[in-house]
Amino acid sequence: MKVYVNYNDNRWRKYKIDFNRIANAAAVNCANNAEVSIVLTNDAEIHRLNREYRKIDKPTNVLSFELGDDVLLGDIYISLDTVVRESGDEKISVADHAAHMVVHGMLHLQGYDHINDSDAKKMENKEVNILKKLNIKNPYVHDSGVCSDLSCCPGERFFAWFRRLKNLRLGRWRYLIMFILGGVAALGFAPLNWWWATLIAIAGAYALAVRNGDGGIWRTFLCVAPFGAAYAMAMFWWVLHSIYVVPELAAQFAVWTGPGILGIGIVGAIIFSVPFVAVARIRTASGARPFLFAAAWTLVLWLREWLFTGFPWNPIANIAMPWADLANSMSLWGALGLTFIIIGFVAALAELIGAWRKGSHWIVMGIFIALGVIGAVWGQHNIAQSQSGGHVEPVIRVVQPARSAAQKASHSREDAMRNAVANIRTLMDLAQAPGNPDLIVFPETSYPFVIVDGDTVPMADALDKDIILGATSYSGGQMFNSMIVASKTGDIQHVYSKSHLVPFGEYRPFGDLIPTPGQLTPGSGPVVISMDLGGRTFSFAPAICYEIIFSDSLIPDGALPDVIINITNDTWFGRTPGTYQHLDMVRRYAIESGLPIVRANYSGISAFVKPDGSILASIPIGQAGIADGTLSGAHMTVYRNIGRDGWMIIVLLFSIVCVYAFNIKSRD
Repeated sequence: MKVYVNYNDNRWRKYKIDFNRIANAAAVNCANNAEVSIVLTNDAEIHRLNREYRKIDKPTNVLSFELGDDVLLGDIYISLDTVVRESGDEKISVADHAAHMVVHGMLHLQGYDHINDSDAKKMENKEVNILKKLNIKNPYVHDSGVCSDLSCCPGERFFAWFRRLKNLRLGRWRYLIMFILGGVAALGFAPLNWWWATLIAIAGAYALAVRNGDGGIWRTFLCVAPFGAAYAMAMFWWVLHSIYVVPELAAQFAVWTGPGILGIGIVGAIIFSVPFVAVARIRTASGARPFLFAAAWTLVLWLREWLFTGFPWNPIANIAMPWADLANSMSLWGALGLTFIIIGFVAALAELIGAWRKGSHWIVMGIFIALGVIGAVWGQHNIAQSQSGGHVEPVIRVVQPARSAAQKASHSREDAMRNAVANIRTLMDLAQAPGNPDLIVFPETSYPFVIVDGDTVPMADALDKDIILGATSYSGGQMFNSMIVASKTGDIQHVYSKSHLVPFGEYRPFGDLIPTPGQLTPGSGPVVISMDLGGRTFSFAPAICYEIIFSDSLIPDGALPDVIINITNDTWFGRTPGTYQHLDMVRRYAIESGLPIVRANYSGISAFVKPDGSILASIPIGQAGIADGTLSGAHMTVYRNIGRDGWMIIVLLFSIVCVYAFNIKSRD
């Protein structure tokens, strides 16, 4: 550890005290590259500091100013006049008493305090042991008067609780604490929307990661991995609910429940540990850490879009959904940018609580608050645009049959035909409800027959309506999960096939190692489909199931369709959080793209979503029914012009500049 000694009063020099040796002996909980400043002064200067920072109008022996930084620990001021006076009273040497002041001040900078008897006893024992190694006798045999009024530690009473947490020796308990925090962090998303739980949990995990980041990369990873594992399992456990929807599937795949949960936890531990390991292991100034942490978290979110076919579920930005203005800031910088701001704010708050006197922490907090305010103001603009944009004339009807997966399943040719007829009858009965829609949209996999080249859709002819429905299609020896667009005569006008397939559900990422219900072929990617509805041109971007969660995945560059039509089937997940979170992902995409979304879900939640993310109409989970609506407000957003990858580059460049600037400021 580096020790800088400043002689503000030259009378100190005659005592020939080795302050460097004493301070290093007291560095019980410091990084090797830590630095501390010892200012040797007098009663006049320390009286002024005590009055200014402690509101105590008298001199004291030692003052410790903690900076809350792993490298720059802080400053220790020691008054010669008080030390000499107390040395005479205690009949000890000035050098020994000065050494005690250094040790006392160093322990304060490392988070020790003496607010209550228990903490005071721990601190005294630590001082005695350190001084013993320096061949200095126990100073507490007699009352030495060391800082009995807490005047040596400005801000001690108010923030001591956080410093005790920050420096608490948790041992193996930290793994359990991290695991609990990871689970709590998942509560900020739908359907609970306990945003505050997510903020508190991430802040706590951040503080523990920074505190325990001095044991090597592997040890740091082991410390933070429980957070990522619990966060992923609490977020995605509902995926395995699909195994138990159909008894026959449960009989075959139930054995994979345990390995599935374990696999989710392992992947989560690896992915979500990256930001914590980065901020704990990369040595940088405390003012720069929030930018590093937020950038790493945002980069992880971006990278998740590429793993297998990607699964960027629940960006932290989604916890802002209860606040329309803030949520609509995603029309400016997308889920990536808003995630960066929220995570940066949480880290800045943790740093500020840890060292509230450090000016750079207030500046960093101000930067993230300013970004949030700018986004909210822009969000208001997006809401206004969504309300005043062009109107889409065609009346669209969404059909939600709400038949269970077990009802759709078949066990023989006779069962298959019987279920197919029942499914068609349910769809037709609902679609023929009173009203005169221009277009009827049925959900994913609603059509019970495989579509092959040259087929027609008799349902459209029977309804005398243009329709969109989900079906399995077969072409060129391959199977696809498709959206079929048919005219009122039953002729198929367009076939769009899903390009983002679900790993382990629609394709085998590891070949035949893990059994998978289906092996489908991905489609060719985003398109805009145009239809003639009653003499009016109607255009839409198709999306099947969870394709809607991928930023920049649905709309060709520069295109501005009237709406997005999303057909999906959440039957597999019932009333679990996944169904509600899927709807929030739809709302997020509407905000980012500036486009209204028509969503047809097999068993809920079907909805009409406006470009500001608000829900115009919906059908609840498990309820069969229809909803008719028109949509408006389509507009181009700043986010779409810049794009997901463009914003990722901006976030990284901004973070690099800020990390560099605050590191320079710290050295100055």
